[in-house]
Amino acid sequence: MKTIKYFSILLCVLFIGCSEDTLDEDTGRGVVTGTVVMDGSNEPVDNVRISTNPTTSTVFTDESGNFTINNVPEGDYSIQARKEGLVTSFEGATVLSNAEVNVILELKTEDQNNRQPSTPQLITPADNSEGQNLSVEFAWSASDPEEDELSFELELRNDRNNDILTFNNIADTTYTVENLNYGYKYFWQVRVSDSVNNPVQSAVYSFKTLEIPKSRIVYVREINGNNVIFTRDENNTEYQITSSNTNSFRPRKNNSTDKIAFLRTVGGQTQLFTMNLDGSQQFQVTSNIPVNGFNMDKVDFSWANDGASLVYPNFEKLYSIQATGGGNTLIYQAPSGRFITEVDVSEDNTLLALLTNNAQGYNASIYTIDASGNVMDSVIAGLPGALGGIDISVDKKRLLFTRDVSGFENSGYRQLDSRLFLYDFRSNMSIEISYNKEEGTNDLDPRFSPDEAEVIFVNASNDGLSESNIYKSQIEDNQTQNVNNRQELYQNAMMPDWE
Repeated sequence: MKTIKYFSILLCVLFIGCSEDTLDEDTGRGVVTGTVVMDGSNEPVDNVRISTNPTTSTVFTDESGNFTINNVPEGDYSIQARKEGLVTSFEGATVLSNAEVNVILELKTEDQNNRQPSTPQLITPADNSEGQNLSVEFAWSASDPEEDELSFELELRNDRNNDILTFNNIADTTYTVENLNYGYKYFWQVRVSDSVNNPVQSAVYSFKTLEIPKSRIVYVREINGNNVIFTRDENNTEYQITSSNTNSFRPRKNNSTDKIAFLRTVGGQTQLFTMNLDGSQQFQVTSNIPVNGFNMDKVDFSWANDGASLVYPNFEKLYSIQATGGGNTLIYQAPSGRFITEVDVSEDNTLLALLTNNAQGYNASIYTIDASGNVMDSVIAGLPGALGGIDISVDKKRLLFTRDVSGFENSGYRQLDSRLFLYDFRSNMSIEISYNKEEGTNDLDPRFSPDEAEVIFVNASNDGLSESNIYKSQIEDNQTQNVNNRQELYQNAMMPDWE
């Protein structure tokens, strides 16, 4: 029996020696109180499991994040706060007999330990590079310590205006941006996000696009259902100067201001705009009184006063407006039932040529008025078929126009045999200058060349569906009839202007 007694005492000693969390029930007792809050915001966290090591009671925080553990034996403790979705927090506390110790535990979300991505390193285009094309491929590099899935944002600013181009949710480290502007200096920056940390920004790089050479010819080409304006330099290099996302057409260049005026569809209406020769600084001129007529593909306007103002039709009314917008003035009204479809103002602003027609585009007439609206000369009237394409010579002695000599009229305004004519104000006579025109085609939209020895125009199939091509020809040679001097300039193009 004595042996068994000693063995039991030995087991007890060994047991006590192996346990670090055993409480002495004969010690004094105290109280542990505390609050659990979110790291950074100090918002209280409720329903957090609170336990101690050595083990005592387990409690949960209330809606204010507070907790109390009563009857805790005196000693040193580690207080643990644990809740799903948050990182477990520990705080030390020393409990004294008949005393209260208070602790504050801060919890973080599990992703707060996630490290942010590296700073994006910009690769191309190189910083301060020049001569970039209008389609630019941007490239950069970035990595993430946890190999989180990254998304990028590319931001472009420029030195001309406050426009900001932003491209979001890019999954790759390359991105191509098209239809940038000629001669612009761009500033680009990339932001990377791992959807956990705040986005990290790269440095800012800059580059400059190609300068657009001055050109005397502008025209229109259709792209994806929209009319788009183009120009060409002396080396016959083509430049797109309006976006293919907008419907922009009927360009008219003014050499005094180095501006191009044009029409654009905005919210279902057709408005007058101006822009620089490179397509920059596009400005809407009209607003309350838009450009209007029986067929917007046929309606034309004109510069006036050396580029200070523009003259345009709105059905039967003719308006003048300052090129900077405002100052809208009614300057002429056609007789009842007549729409003004085209207008051209002479170089000295003393003569205006008008083309008017009925609501179907027929019963057309071309005549001139002075600056006060008085009718001066009747060029052509009373013939069946369509008229168009008026352009006054710089000396006011001649006028270009087109006439469909077939006299055909239908609801679709189809023309079968439109030809170029030159009217002489001195003799009051018109001569045809569409010699050697291919059968089944129309010559349309003529404009004098800068020296007025040539004419630029559009030739298109009379089916109304095939593509149009731009030609030029010598006016004097055309009168000999047997000289074929038609020269094709641009394919799939229309509405030319040559200044």
